[in-house]
Parts: sequence; structure tokens; C-alpha cells
Amino acid sequence: MGLFDFASNLGRNLFNTDDDAAERIMAHIEENNPGIDNLDVTFQGGFVNISGDCDDPAALEKAILMAGNVKGVTKVTSDIVWPNEPDEGEFTGLDNVEYYVIESGDTLSAIAKRYYGNAMDYPKIFEANREVIQDPDLIFVGQKIRIPLE
Repeated sequence: MGLFDFASNLGRNLFNTDDDAAERIMAHIEENNPGIDNLDVTFQGGFVNISGDCDDPAALEKAILMAGNVKGVTKVTSDIVWPNEPDEGEFTGLDNVEYYVIESGDTLSAIAKRYYGNAMDYPKIFEANREVIQDPDLIFVGQKIRIPLE
């Protein structure tokens, strides 16, 4: 899977030094594990690499977003493999998913209105990001989320 960029000065504050960053990010992903087995995380200078196995590419996307929405992380790559994984360079994400970066004044309802035409469809976005967003009323500027497209 390709390289994902994130805003390093935004997100959950999980670590104070680079020495404990990988361990803390891995614990954060495992806390709400989206379906990654044999998870391993490395961190160096703002770059995170996630490796392991999964059955669902959505689990991979969620793990990447969980790691990327951590303060101090600028880029996330992955060595996670899943059955029937496309050849290198072919996979750019799920075809029915778009990524969105939260802006000032956004709410999940406003984002749902923009993407689906109905603000009351915000639970679709919340459910697709349950591992990244703990409370639908608590999103932050710069947070990157998945938008499932209809």
C-alpha cells in the first residue's frame, strides 16, 4: 500500500519521545484492533511502518489512519499483506472509499450532507471510522478519515 501523509502537529498525543513512539502507537492500534494479526510498528523521525497480516483491506486502511492521526506522525507506510493482495503499485485504497481531512467547523453531519446529501447519514461515516473516532461529536481539525461512498 502506498505512502500516506499526515499533519504531524495534530492528533492524539500518545508519546513524548521517539524512543517509546512505536510501542505506544502499536498499543493504540491494538486497543481497537480493526483486524490486524501479528501487528508490528516501527517509528523513526515521524515515519511509521505497520506490518502484519489481515483478511480485509479496510482493516489495513483503519490501522493506517489510527497510526497517522497521532501527533508526531507525518507519514505511514505498510507491509501488511492480505489474501489476494494486488501486485505492488496496483492498490491505492478501496474503490468505494474516499479520504477526507477534517476542516475547521466540520461535523460528521455536515460531511454526510456533502457526500450523501443527508446529514442524518453521519452514522455511516462514524461506523467506517469507529477505530479512529471514539465519539461522533469529537473530531479534530487535520484528522484524516475514511468516507465510504455509495
